[in-house]
Amino acid sequence: MGRQWLHAKRLVAGLKKGRNNGKLVREISVAAKMGGPDPSMNARLFTAVEKAKKESVTKDAIERAIRKGAGIGDEKLVMDHVVYEGRAPHNVPVIVEVYTDNVNRTAPEIRVLFKKGQLATAGSNKFLFDHVGLVEAHHPDPATDREAAAIEAGANEVEALAHAQNDDIPEGATGARFICERQAVHEVSKWLTGNGWTVVTSELGYVPKQYPDLSEQDMNDVGEFLHELDEHEDVHRVWAAIK
Repeated sequence: MGRQWLHAKRLVAGLKKGRNNGKLVREISVAAKMGGPDPSMNARLFTAVEKAKKESVTKDAIERAIRKGAGIGDEKLVMDHVVYEGRAPHNVPVIVEVYTDNVNRTAPEIRVLFKKGQLATAGSNKFLFDHVGLVEAHHPDPATDREAAAIEAGANEVEALAHAQNDDIPEGATGARFICERQAVHEVSKWLTGNGWTVVTSELGYVPKQYPDLSEQDMNDVGEFLHELDEHEDVHRVWAAIK
């Protein structure tokens, strides 16, 4: 095959980068729609823009996404937010957030992806999660006190966060995941940013109340299932009861 394998590898990498950039641009539009077009007053938008810049998304694309989401100009964001609830393999509760411009196309595709798990057809599993505000950030000083920062920022809880869990956290830095009330996300992010922390995620999300016991093989099965879900272009976030 000569170097054809290298070309194929680059093609796949390019497709994945394009899909990832598409999700970043969509996140900017959604953040602008929900919280307004000013990143200084919208923590989620600020974080989304910084991530997009890091991935070399062009300035024009970022500005266009903000205008579209905020409804400024001729182009308006027409996107349905759909939440699917179900189970991954080994009965692991899952919540999938989707943003789509065509529910009739996306819904059957999500059902197909759930063939290895179980899509909820009745009832709900949201009661197995807490719906909260989530802010992930890092501080360059490895001796930084996470607990003190959480108290000052107004978060309810804080967890240590390492590079292995989120590659936006630099190795050697103090990483943390701050859990707060949904309405407090902006204030927590604002305090952290003003006190030496770099915020990499600022959003509403779902935190499991309990975690099932899984073997290493079980974890592999669940991981493959969640990866396939996350790869779908309309899937915005996947929340699962795994550590």
